[in-house]
Amino acid sequence: MAADTGLALVLLFLGIVYGYTRPGKEDRVAILKKSVLIGVILGVILGLVIGIVVPGVSLVGATVGTTIAVVITVVIFTIFFIVGTFIGDYLEEKFKKKEDKQQ
Repeated sequence: MAADTGLALVLLFLGIVYGYTRPGKEDRVAILKKSVLIGVILGVILGLVIGIVVPGVSLVGATVGTTIAVVITVVIFTIFFIVGTFIGDYLEEKFKKKEDKQQ
């Protein structure tokens, strides 16, 4: 459980950096769509490997179950990243306004 929390915090920090360094607003819906696609691909591959390697496990059951679990996990971590982009965009807006006022 501690590793999941650590990974979520790392993704939140990376989202802040991503949102701050990229100019303008990020397309968060596109980020979420890409994460779902990546989760499905990883889930299918991992499920097929589990179904083939582990004896007595249904190939279809392992693939479907693993795909669902991986998609849920990837989407949760993506939400942390997207929250980080909100924070990064907010910080970018605040710091850019200060720089504009100074000039």
